[in-house]
Amino acid sequence: MKYFKKLIGDRIYLSPRSIEDVEKFTEWMNDFEVTDYTGRSGTLMSFEGEKKYLEENYNPEATFSIVTLDNDKLIGTVGLERIDWINRTAVLGIFIGDKDYLSKGYGTEAIRLVLDYGFNYMNLHNIKLDLMSFNERALKCYKKCGFKEAGRIRENKFVNGKYYDTILMDILSSEFGGKYINNKNIR
Repeated sequence: MKYFKKLIGDRIYLSPRSIEDVEKFTEWMNDFEVTDYTGRSGTLMSFEGEKKYLEENYNPEATFSIVTLDNDKLIGTVGLERIDWINRTAVLGIFIGDKDYLSKGYGTEAIRLVLDYGFNYMNLHNIKLDLMSFNERALKCYKKCGFKEAGRIRENKFVNGKYYDTILMDILSSEFGGKYINNKNIR
């Protein structure tokens, strides 16, 4: 698969997400270590089903593959979804599918790149997300990136025989001060 360096960071770059990676995404979407954190463990994902999902959830403005700079390896995906151009809001979605790259700062770097893009190029005002309360690794990452807890929905996600709260978080453009895209032309 050929990737394109749209947003370049220190160790990764974000490339427009391609349907050609459907096989790798299908593999990840059938791995409990990945899907327990995305809330999709209760879904069996076939190749055709993942292909349909990628086609229906393709947003040409802001859906990216996360690729390593040193060896062009696909390790996950990040994107801004459900963009509301009137209110200038979007929902952040991310996962690192390659377990060798978990808990090593790659997710933080990808989020910072997409926030820089969303606020400084797409003119968004508010970017929000939700996560399950047991996902402490993600909570720590989101806080590190500047997200603040905005609320909680009690016991509304069922994973592995137990109900968990959903934590709602967001970040405003005025709260984001970073410049993380290394290949910007205008500084």
